[in-house]
Amino acid sequence: MTDTVITPQHLGDDQLDPITLKAQFQQLLEQQKQDFLANVPVAELVYLRTDYMDALLARLWHHFGFAQTSLALVAVGGYGRRELHPLSDIDLLLLCQSPLDTHQQQRLSDLLTLLWDLKLEVGHSVRTVDECIRVGLDDLTVATNLQESRLLCGDAQLFEALEARVHDDSFWPSERFYRAKVDEQKARHRRYHDTAYKLEPDLKLSPGSLRDIHTLSWIARRHFGATSLREMSDFGFLTDAEFRELNECQNVLWRIRFALHLELRRYDNRLTFAHQTSVAELLGYRGEGNRAVETMMKDFFRTLGRVGELNKMLLQIFDQVIIDNGRTGDVEVLSDDFQRCGRTIEARKPALFQARPETILDMMLHIANDTSIEAIAAPTLRQLRTARRRLNHFLCQQEDAREKFMALVRHPNALHKAFGLMHRHGVMSAYLPQWSQIVGQMQFDLFHVYTVDEHTIRLLKHMRLFDDEANRDRHPICCDVFPRLARRELLLIAAIFHDIGKGRGGDHSEIGAIESHDFCLEHGLSKPEANIVSWLVRNHLLMSVTAQRRDIYDPDVITDFAKEVRDEERLDLLLCLTVADINATNPDLWNSWKRTLIAELYYSTQKALRRGLENPPDVRERIRHNKHLAAAMLRKQGHSPRDIEVLWQRFKADYFLRHTHKQIAWHSEHLLHHAGDTPLVLVSKKATRGGTEIFVYCQDRPSLFARVVAALDKKNLSVHDAQVMTSKDGHALDTFMVLDQNDEAIPLDRHPSIIEGVSKALAETGTMTIPKRRAPQKLQHFSVKTQVLFLPTKNGRRTLMELVALDTPGLLARVGAVFARQNVSVHAAKITTIGERAEDFFIVTDAENQALTSEHQAQLKAALEKALARAK
Repeated sequence: MTDTVITPQHLGDDQLDPITLKAQFQQLLEQQKQDFLANVPVAELVYLRTDYMDALLARLWHHFGFAQTSLALVAVGGYGRRELHPLSDIDLLLLCQSPLDTHQQQRLSDLLTLLWDLKLEVGHSVRTVDECIRVGLDDLTVATNLQESRLLCGDAQLFEALEARVHDDSFWPSERFYRAKVDEQKARHRRYHDTAYKLEPDLKLSPGSLRDIHTLSWIARRHFGATSLREMSDFGFLTDAEFRELNECQNVLWRIRFALHLELRRYDNRLTFAHQTSVAELLGYRGEGNRAVETMMKDFFRTLGRVGELNKMLLQIFDQVIIDNGRTGDVEVLSDDFQRCGRTIEARKPALFQARPETILDMMLHIANDTSIEAIAAPTLRQLRTARRRLNHFLCQQEDAREKFMALVRHPNALHKAFGLMHRHGVMSAYLPQWSQIVGQMQFDLFHVYTVDEHTIRLLKHMRLFDDEANRDRHPICCDVFPRLARRELLLIAAIFHDIGKGRGGDHSEIGAIESHDFCLEHGLSKPEANIVSWLVRNHLLMSVTAQRRDIYDPDVITDFAKEVRDEERLDLLLCLTVADINATNPDLWNSWKRTLIAELYYSTQKALRRGLENPPDVRERIRHNKHLAAAMLRKQGHSPRDIEVLWQRFKADYFLRHTHKQIAWHSEHLLHHAGDTPLVLVSKKATRGGTEIFVYCQDRPSLFARVVAALDKKNLSVHDAQVMTSKDGHALDTFMVLDQNDEAIPLDRHPSIIEGVSKALAETGTMTIPKRRAPQKLQHFSVKTQVLFLPTKNGRRTLMELVALDTPGLLARVGAVFARQNVSVHAAKITTIGERAEDFFIVTDAENQALTSEHQAQLKAALEKALARAK
């Protein structure tokens, strides 16, 4: 640390002005930043900042004439704990014997005004001792702040009177305070979805963060009188190892918080994407691309996991001491090694796990057998933590442990709690070496909300929903398929390994496929079973990619997918893995649109497999079938067969192949009533495939696609699918599947406005202009390189183009405008957003309805890259 000590104690009265003090604060900040970069222990910096603030307030106390009063200035909350980071709140209590007179009120106002002029976040209250107690009895936060109070200056006797009242048993008795703090923590954890592993965490409030350490300190202080982690250790409620671990975790969190506060201008404890890169740099993390951020976050998330485990264990110990007074509840012996004590499981021998590590899995099997068990007893958890650290090999290397693990995987109740507890308490890492590598592994993007390990556990938990009829509305097919799976263990193993290769470079699916195959053979599965698991891991993205980015109404696409799947068992397994994977990646991803796409792909593939891949569908038969059903619907509405036939003679066969009979009847009904050659815009009243269908009929022209998508973009609608067709007489028959900004079908009251907007766009002529829109702030911290890929086709008549780009507002409209300028016609589009990435798929031709030449492809690619680079 630098030798220069910045202090306000020796400043003259004429120097206690905002300009001088701001300069001194800035000097302090710069000095602390240099010390921080020089790896001075963060605790020293935090306490030094507290000492500076104490000295400043003592100097101002005298300057404003409070030394001659019977008042006391008290630090409370985090300031009372001496935990001041660069942007921390300064929480003050002015303790008085009676209400302040006018002169005192003015001096207090002057003092606070000066502190506010210094841009300090000052919270203050003015109360008598009686008022403190009365407010504290009604407000848990005030009561907590009072027990951390610290006299800064003023009447010591008055402060001692407050302390005596605060620490009296009648003020928040220990049992009541404990219950209230536990309930408060549970409510806070629920606000963060009970996970520490969200990718923009709050350093102070997320599960496993600083507040979980504070909660332990508050309860220990209230019941035992322990004022620090060290004193908790002295009282015997923390072992020396646990004290060192908690202290180490607190220092990690303090360093990250201190670095964050050095970067911010206003108080915040959220480690957002906007600041993760700069914080990682301040902390000395280095690496190519996002490696520095991902390494920092991995260390951070592992710290949260350690704090969370210690917090739950110590709260359980406090519960027994404070609430149960040593009582453990009803005891039921489960085996020679374990017993159930109330709702916890407990080892019956003091060093069981160290003597026989495989019994850790026996404990998990007991938890699977008894759904009333909710947690591991604190003494047993302590034993587990010790044994885990002393293991000199991974559990999967023991044959008896492998047998127990497979028994657990095959257990019908394994997904209830066992795997969640195994992850939370490090058993998965102790068992499987690859798992230990994904703990805390994040991905710096907007798509993956959770770390890899947390995502995988959530995937396993989500599969359990498929076994419950209550979830049929959300997962209708999976609720049919999952209960009838003959070999669920193959699905569970594939789930465990599907992302296990992430963070190691290379194709994570390929890495996981190889390792899962070896795992299966080592755990006694047959080679065919190992092949199925390996196939599932290698292809775990196949179904979602095919459904969302390919034309699943093309018989060739279904045939190709069915050839990959090969049989119905693999199809069923892949379905459940895919749906659970999507739901566990991001709670906002699963919607009726995706559910419908996955369902249609599943049923189409099931039909293809049952029919036999050697018997491809008869396209002409499907066309005849669609025409027959649509004509029947139209005749019921009073249309003559002759009128229907005259209309349909204008349409190409592809139209009847790629639309359902209901779509054909809907379009035809309106076209039969439509007079003249004016554009027709229809919006479906009922949700179609989870979205809203917009049908556009008008004279075809090159810019049509661009104009329609631009009009829809102005309405804040997202296009997810488009079928662009032309009739024999040159009219567009275009269908767009759209969702609103909430990924839902469009409400009926918006339909007239949409019809008006699209119709207006169709009437416009001349050069199109796409207004530039500001990207959301979150997107500004991500960079996605624009990629344009041209893929081979079977018949060579059309060109398949894949576009990867940053998903900025109006992206599809700008792409459409480029297509128009390049004389490129769009025949189909599949639009997929993956976090900050757009991954879009187009079927295109040139103006003569031919595949693009290599020269034209190069021109289109250059134009797209230029237009999208300019739009960022």
